[in-house]
Amino acid sequence: MIATLEHAAELIAAARKGVAFTGAGVSAESGIRTFRGEGGLWRQYDPFKVSSIDYFLEDPSAYWSVSKERYETYRQARPNPGHVALAAMEEAGILAAVVTQNTDGLHLQAGSTNVIELHGSGRTVACLDCGAREPREDVQARLEREMPPRCKTCGGIHMKPTVVFFGEAMPPVAVERAFDAARGCDLMLVIGSSLVVYPAAGVPVTAAEAGAPLVIVNAEPTPLDEMAAAVIRGRSGEVLPRLLELSGR
Repeated sequence: MIATLEHAAELIAAARKGVAFTGAGVSAESGIRTFRGEGGLWRQYDPFKVSSIDYFLEDPSAYWSVSKERYETYRQARPNPGHVALAAMEEAGILAAVVTQNTDGLHLQAGSTNVIELHGSGRTVACLDCGAREPREDVQARLEREMPPRCKTCGGIHMKPTVVFFGEAMPPVAVERAFDAARGCDLMLVIGSSLVVYPAAGVPVTAAEAGAPLVIVNAEPTPLDEMAAAVIRGRSGEVLPRLLELSGR
C-alpha cells in the first residue's frame, strides 16, 4: 500500500513505544554503499569471498584487501538527516528503540540511545585465535605494511571485525532484545531495508503480527509492502525529517 506522507505521519504521531528497523539504505546518504540495491557492493564483490566466515578463515586477506579500499569512506561517514530524525523521534517519545542491520555506528553518533545492532559493530576488531580486541582504526593503519593484519597479542592472522559474516549467527542477546521490542511496540517503522535477510527481517514481521502498524520507507519495493499500513518511496534523509515535522511531535 503506497500512502501519503500525511497518513504515515498520523501513524507516527500516535506512537508512544515505536521501534525503527533500519538497513543499509538509511546510511547510503552518508556515503556508505548498500549491498543489494543499484550500485550495491555485491554487484562489485563476491559476497562469499568478502564476507563469509568460511572463506575468511581460509584467506582473511580477501576481506582486508576490500576493507583497505573502502575504509576511508566508512571512516569519514557522518550521520545524515535520516539518522538525526530518528534520534529526534526517540527524544520526542515516539521511538523506544532502533533495531539496525547496519554496523557503522551512525545511529549512536546521531544521538539514538537504545540501539540494537543485530549484525554487530564494525568499529572493533577481535582476534578469533585468542580473543583480543582492538579499535578498527588501529588495525586499518597496519594494512599498508601487513596483509592480513596480525594480532598484537598472539600474532594470529584471523583478525575479524565484530560484525556478523555469512555463516555466522547473530548475537543472541541482540536478537532477543530486538524481538522483545517488536512484540511490545505500537509502531514498526522500517527504513532502508530490502527485508530479504532472515532472521533479521522477522523483526518487522513479528511486530505486524502482534498488531503494530507497519510503515515502510524505502527506495525500492520490499516483500513486506503488502503487510504495511503505509509505504513511502523515497530517500530516508528527505522523508524522515518531513514525517517528523508532519507528526507534530
